[in-house]
Amino acid sequence: MKTSIDLLSAKFSIHGHIKFTSNREIIVVEITHPYAKASVSLYGAHVISFQPKGQQDVLWMSDQSLFEEGKPIRGGIPVCFPWFGPHETDAQKPVHGFARLKRWEVFGTSVLQSGEVQLQLQLKDSPETKLLWPHSFELLITITLGKTLEISLRCTNKGNETFTYSDALHSYFAVSDVQKIKLLGFKGFSYYDGLEKGVVRKQSEEFLIIQKEESRRYFDFTDDCIIIDSPSSRKIRVEKKGSRVTLVWNPWANTAKNIP
Repeated sequence: MKTSIDLLSAKFSIHGHIKFTSNREIIVVEITHPYAKASVSLYGAHVISFQPKGQQDVLWMSDQSLFEEGKPIRGGIPVCFPWFGPHETDAQKPVHGFARLKRWEVFGTSVLQSGEVQLQLQLKDSPETKLLWPHSFELLITITLGKTLEISLRCTNKGNETFTYSDALHSYFAVSDVQKIKLLGFKGFSYYDGLEKGVVRKQSEEFLIIQKEESRRYFDFTDDCIIIDSPSSRKIRVEKKGSRVTLVWNPWANTAKNIP
């Protein structure tokens, strides 16, 4: 571990902005900007913290997360690829795919002309991934830190055949009390209710208030959504592009008990 950190530091560290450290057996990149700081695990290309200056962390992380290779990190922003949720034909394959269970390579680090700090990580197919998904691919995740946190995920087909995949940036947000927040931006949009075998509903309320387990996939949705957390006196705005589905999920108490 120490040798790997030393090699990465020699090639990719940027004084005052990019630093390599570890959490148990996992190598972590610490990103620092005058307006915020963030932490990214090379295992899974997993953003585990985003903390604007003077504020609490925007992301929630389970205090029971093990940070061990072979097991998913619980919280932060997991990368789901090449499928979302359980595999549709083989329940033995890992939930949400294998990208969050692989160590990614550092592709590059930089400070942009705007002053934002950028980290790029890459994952390529291997004999091990082809046992789970028989395609040649290259994933590149770009994490840009400034006044905001911006993440982009790009998949390139490196083979000669077309393939279909699903991906997601499965963000867990830290809030004061889930029953006291409001979600703004979904009024008038339709969603699949994942708890009722894909029943389609349309939201008529101005705000979505979480009062039970929820699994809503809003489709044809490209708008911003805002988490209004009045007890914490803050709002979290989620903007996106390149996607037409936004998922709102909370496992509530009973389902949460069954999550490892």
